Amino acid sequence: MTLLAAISDAFSQPALTALVGGAILAGVPLLFAALGELVSQRAGVLNIGLEGMMLMGAYAGFVAAYHGDSEWLGFGAGLLAGAGVSLLMVLFCVRWGLDQIVVGIAITLTCEGATALIFNAEFAESRPTLGSTPKVAIPGLSELPVVGGKGESNGSIFTQPFVVYLGLALAVMVAWMLRRTHMGLNIRAAGDAPGALDAGGVSVFATRSWAVLFAGAMAGLGGAFLAIVGAGLFQDTMVGGRGFIAIVLAMLARGRPFWAVVGSFLFGLSLAIADWAQTENLTFGLPSSTFTDIVFMLPFVLVLVVLVLFGRRAYLPAALALPYERGSR
Repeated sequence: MTLLAAISDAFSQPALTALVGGAILAGVPLLFAALGELVSQRAGVLNIGLEGMMLMGAYAGFVAAYHGDSEWLGFGAGLLAGAGVSLLMVLFCVRWGLDQIVVGIAITLTCEGATALIFNAEFAESRPTLGSTPKVAIPGLSELPVVGGKGESNGSIFTQPFVVYLGLALAVMVAWMLRRTHMGLNIRAAGDAPGALDAGGVSVFATRSWAVLFAGAMAGLGGAFLAIVGAGLFQDTMVGGRGFIAIVLAMLARGRPFWAVVGSFLFGLSLAIADWAQTENLTFGLPSSTFTDIVFMLPFVLVLVVLVLFGRRAYLPAALALPYERGSR
């Protein structure tokens, strides 16, 4: 097959549908994690441990879905596992005022080691996998070319597991909460002016604690989605830096969940290109191994490019990563 013919086949309608569907599957874990991190950052806590929380959520979600034979049980277990790990951030950083970056790195390293050890102890021989997750096709829209996805293995925009639509609804709810509610005002004040929030009679510690718990729960849910829907199995390397990408997305979103959604799916697209290119056998004349290495670098190269272009516009709360002592101004 000539290069021109390979490119023509790669950009056919089924191939593009698979690419869009793969971008959504890769972007949803980033979306959940970025939404949680956005709330945590607005409250003044930089959750570097997001990677570890996603990994713990992936492990707990996989085990619960495997033993309970229910993806929803897995999603719930992942959410709880991520929230459970985030309690360490609450204790060490919010309550005791320790360095958030150091504690976050320690949490990530601990979760990586713990999940690998526990998983290998339980599944070293069997290495089980999960079945496919049922998809919901939106009537009418699922029949559209490329974006419809009905009948395709990965689906597309309008044919996805129900939890994907819940994620988009969650982004709308977070945007409304931050802009239109007293809770959102308290969260923003905890990050920008914690002293003023304390003077107003609202606990900075409680506000930050709930924000960190929410971030952990969303990271765990994102990890569970990655294991249950994205891969159908668990590996101790499966998160692959997504937690750190989510942190960057939360910063670049400038406190707006809408941009977190856009950024998540753009990075999801860059992650999906690797699988798409391999599936379509499109290497542009390069050796297969070299081309694979290049496309797997794309998400992280994209992070660097975005930071160079838009890093100065990123919004960072005034008290981000700064411990708060009650009574201080």
